[in-house]
Amino acid sequence: MKVAAIQMVSGSDVSANLNEAKGLLQAAALAGAELAVLPEYFCLMGCRDADKLAIQEPFGQGPIQQFLSDTAHELGLWLVGGTMPISALPGLSDPAAPEARVFNSSLVHAPTGQCVTRYDKMHLFRFDNGVERYDESLVLAAGRQPVSFDLASCDGHTWRIGMSVCYDLRFAELYRHYALLGAHLMLVPSAFTYTTGHDHWELLLRARAIENLSFVVAAAQGGLHDNQRRTWGHVMLVDPWGKVLDERAQGPGVVLADLSWDLMQQCRSRLPALEHRLL
Repeated sequence: MKVAAIQMVSGSDVSANLNEAKGLLQAAALAGAELAVLPEYFCLMGCRDADKLAIQEPFGQGPIQQFLSDTAHELGLWLVGGTMPISALPGLSDPAAPEARVFNSSLVHAPTGQCVTRYDKMHLFRFDNGVERYDESLVLAAGRQPVSFDLASCDGHTWRIGMSVCYDLRFAELYRHYALLGAHLMLVPSAFTYTTGHDHWELLLRARAIENLSFVVAAAQGGLHDNQRRTWGHVMLVDPWGKVLDERAQGPGVVLADLSWDLMQQCRSRLPALEHRLL
């Protein structure tokens, strides 16, 4: 199954971000991708965390969701819409309200354009090294459950795919949960900070692949954004043995790889670690 992971350097203009995403997805489709994954916050990297509240959409309707649906249908792709802000409190339209929160949601659209599932980021990032400070809980509501979906591929196999977002990557138990459900592929759309990405990004991605004998597809934000935040990038595809199949360090682009079902089964056969677990 050919898969594309998209890297972007999204800014504060939603329309410009969607136009760039469309061009990258068209390139992925032309290259033969069956599944394409956009990065976290593909639609907006605002000047303030609260900016995402202003573009939130109720689940099931809105221009960003319509873009994802239309693009999946037009290009004939399975499309994972990185993340976008989905309203956590129906009817709350005032971003200044102290109780305002959104889910950081990853939506999956089938080639028909139908949204087949949604995952809300469960683990909310907080980091303070005295220079950089982040606290997603100020504007985000945490998701409550893991989500996986099945994709009947043109290769004749049905791939079970586990969903996650960015900071989730540090919580190995989420990925082991998916492995125990029979997942073959894990998705990690992200916007890692430059600081944490430099030290941990590749290490964590390869570890999640190796320990679960699964493919990992990690779309990313990568570059200097117009809010002056720098993201690590290094969009990456990793095989079940921990080998990096393709990556791109910085800047907008598409990385592609053919995910081999046979390779995955060979890895699991020669080292049946998932069968040896005690807990």
